[in-house]
Amino acid sequence: MDEDPLVEMYAQQAQAAIRAEAERRLADVLDPEEEERLRNLPLIAAAGSLHFVPALLSRLGPVRAALDGHGGGIEVSTWTLDEHGLDVVLDLTGACVSCGAAPGTLQGVRADLEADPDVHRIRFDARLLEGFDDLGRDFVLTHGGVDFVITEDSA
Repeated sequence: MDEDPLVEMYAQQAQAAIRAEAERRLADVLDPEEEERLRNLPLIAAAGSLHFVPALLSRLGPVRAALDGHGGGIEVSTWTLDEHGLDVVLDLTGACVSCGAAPGTLQGVRADLEADPDVHRIRFDARLLEGFDDLGRDFVLTHGGVDFVITEDSA
């Protein structure tokens, strides 16, 4: 079924406005030279170092403005490297834990990071689900569109 061209046009305009606002907000708080350095740092080289999380964050699009603006962030629970690339398990931190917008945030983080050629797969630590009540947990599992794994810390 073809979408209405008017709906598509409004969707594109909304996405452009969201991206522009996110870029404006991030420009107010980020060092552009450092961000460029981190974006150019191969994630495989950064894995396991103090630069890994900042390098991951530098690859996020508008979802980063939501993370930063709401006092949240990401944390690497585990990572492995195989012939396909990096397989990373992340956790959300700060105010992002148990947020009602978590499904969209998780999808945005996964999509942005899996666009990097060094990344094979992004999944999320099951301990993230502990911050939700039963209804919230069911919602994230049903509508989150991401995979959760049990790590040593979440066991």
